[in-house]
Amino acid sequence: QNNPRQGTGLLLIQMDGFHYMVILGVCAKVFHRVILAANSDYFRGMFTSGMKESRQPCVDLPFLSASDLEALIRFSYSGTLLLTWDSVFEVTCTALRLQFQSALSLCLNFMQKELQVNSCLDVASFAEAYGMSDLLEEVNDFVLRNFREVSATVKFQDLPAEKLLDFLQCDGLCVPSELTVFRAVISWIEADPEERLVHASSLMSGVRFPLMTFREFREVRAVNLQMECYRDSEVELYGTALKEFGFSLPQSHEICRVRRPKDVLVLVGGDQLNPDMGHRMPSRELWFANSMRSGTGLVKGMEWRRLGEIPDQPKFRHGVAVLDGVLYVINKKTWKRLADMQDLRSNFCLVAHDERLYAIGGDKTINTNVDSVEMYNPDTDSWSFVKPLDQALSGYAATVFNEGIFISGGFDCKYVCLVSMFLYHPERGTTYLADMANDRAQHCMEVAQGRLYVAGGVCNLRRFYMDQQACEVYDPVSDTWTAFASLPVPHVGAASAFLEDRIYILGGYCQEDYSESGLVHRFDPSMQRWENMGKLPGAVTDSHF
Repeated sequence: QNNPRQGTGLLLIQMDGFHYMVILGVCAKVFHRVILAANSDYFRGMFTSGMKESRQPCVDLPFLSASDLEALIRFSYSGTLLLTWDSVFEVTCTALRLQFQSALSLCLNFMQKELQVNSCLDVASFAEAYGMSDLLEEVNDFVLRNFREVSATVKFQDLPAEKLLDFLQCDGLCVPSELTVFRAVISWIEADPEERLVHASSLMSGVRFPLMTFREFREVRAVNLQMECYRDSEVELYGTALKEFGFSLPQSHEICRVRRPKDVLVLVGGDQLNPDMGHRMPSRELWFANSMRSGTGLVKGMEWRRLGEIPDQPKFRHGVAVLDGVLYVINKKTWKRLADMQDLRSNFCLVAHDERLYAIGGDKTINTNVDSVEMYNPDTDSWSFVKPLDQALSGYAATVFNEGIFISGGFDCKYVCLVSMFLYHPERGTTYLADMANDRAQHCMEVAQGRLYVAGGVCNLRRFYMDQQACEVYDPVSDTWTAFASLPVPHVGAASAFLEDRIYILGGYCQEDYSESGLVHRFDPSMQRWENMGKLPGAVTDSHF
């Protein structure tokens, strides 16, 4: 039976007293009842439970936004839901009201997968308001892991004092230094000092002052004394902080747990140094350092814990890389879970680039290095040769930056230390860049603040190798090198890593007297100085992180 609705231009079809089409007043458009009922528990109840709306040709929904409702109805027809941070909260609210369960799942998945520093606190407030415990837990974890970046956003200034204190008191808070926590508290208070200074004492209780150094605490003293001078302020901050910093050392390990960094260092294999190669004892051990200790005053250290063992033969002069969250360990010996390389090689680098692993050059036998490069495909568990290097090379340093593989120094075919720096591409081969000021091999190279930092290794001096303690940094924009602070001790054959804006040089040995150096040194580019971070737990040379 045809039943035209006057003035709408839309034709409703009614059969046996049931309207198969309906006009939703908020949209002023016609839709299929069965489609709406299939996707929404709200409309299913409305159209199938005998409610008067099930017989009305037009249903008015004045409490909803037309654009949000249309997005959900388009999803009902197409299965596609277009979401942005500008719309996701409103669409989620509408999906909750109308019980579009599939669309709601997509909205929540979007919030979890697309979490950003600038949006995470909005998501946390939304999840808390609507009692979404799983989403709230995910967001809080994101805030803890990215606290330094989050604390620099405008939204951070709107956090309630109680919520901020919850974050500060959590052992899972990831910060490179307790000074980061202190600065976050100060920035929050200074957003509205007259109203917020009353919370200063309680928030400062969340700062773990015993983990600071004297240098860091000098900033605390200056800032806290300045805050105490605010008009009509009766808050006493510096004395409390000083008491915790200077007099809580005996209990500091009991009442003041260390923070956790966002990433961890993993020590893989390595060797205890012995002049007799026949008596070398490579290690199968894996260790991880997931906390940095900065004790009262000058004492610093790293807390190491055993992670396990390599499920194969011990490794040294091997290659290590991380691809899609998986740690790969490669050398000339076989590993039962991966295919063998086609060339024997040691004293080489393994880098992850464009979803593949590349084993570059290295020593094939004693006093013989190679120019070959192999590519590993994790999908097929297979190795294949790609464009070789321009010359045989081993003992170099390599890192991936701006989607390119940069290679510095190393030994040539005559085992002379090189000053070269070049960009390697698996198809195009070698593009030479500006030379370093100093020759070096068995060194380290890490990326920080858009530049490549080179440190440690050996250099040529007449017919002998000598320790290379001079350090330099490469600017890829200007293709130039600049010297920076020299290493305080030699680090030959050391490992390196970049963690929370600092460069770590770990272990190695001294070429001059062939003595082990199990020390860990950390370089802060902003401070331009090296710090002694303690010792490694196991093998000290030819290891990787």
